Amino acid sequence: MGKYSEAVALAKIVAIVRLDNYDRALAVAEALLAGGINAIEYTLTGSGALAAVTKVRNALGNRMLVGVGTVLSEQDATESIAAGAQFLVTPAVRPKVIKKATKAGIPICCGALTPTEALTAHEAGAEFIKIFPARNFGPTYIKDLLAPLPFLKLIPTGGIDASNLQAYLAAGATGVGIGGSLVTAKAVDAGDWQQLTNGARACIAALRGV
Repeated sequence: MGKYSEAVALAKIVAIVRLDNYDRALAVAEALLAGGINAIEYTLTGSGALAAVTKVRNALGNRMLVGVGTVLSEQDATESIAAGAQFLVTPAVRPKVIKKATKAGIPICCGALTPTEALTAHEAGAEFIKIFPARNFGPTYIKDLLAPLPFLKLIPTGGIDASNLQAYLAAGATGVGIGGSLVTAKAVDAGDWQQLTNGARACIAALRGV
């Protein structure tokens, strides 16, 4: 396991930031870091995601693990890695993206839902499998997947927050992805960084069983 792969596994919580634009990306990262979360994913669905990655990497250095989400193509992967992404995330099984990431030595969390998709992503070289959307399946689904496939490193995403993250980890998940319940456009637009910090603290407290 490479240093970035190990960092992803150790982080346990990946904050997913999905905004229309990333003008305030650094402030978001700083607010989450103040609350104890040290892994963040900026999705390519918003404007300026790659510039945000470079800016946050330069500003926070090793204090924050920075990745890029919604990576759908080889070009997306190439540009994300060039911008400084330390890990990549896809919403679905994307073999060419997996190949690009593994060749570059960058860990990838490949999206999947069914056992077949999860195993296909793993066999293609994805180190982590993003079970998405996890919202309607719950922690027992993670436990059921791992029963016949215990070697998979699953990171469920969708519908996860401080109230249920521990249940997913107890079911065997390597980590969790937390998005809309942690970082909202409303809070970012208002510059309510304390709300983000408080949300991060609640997640870290839940992680530690406090």
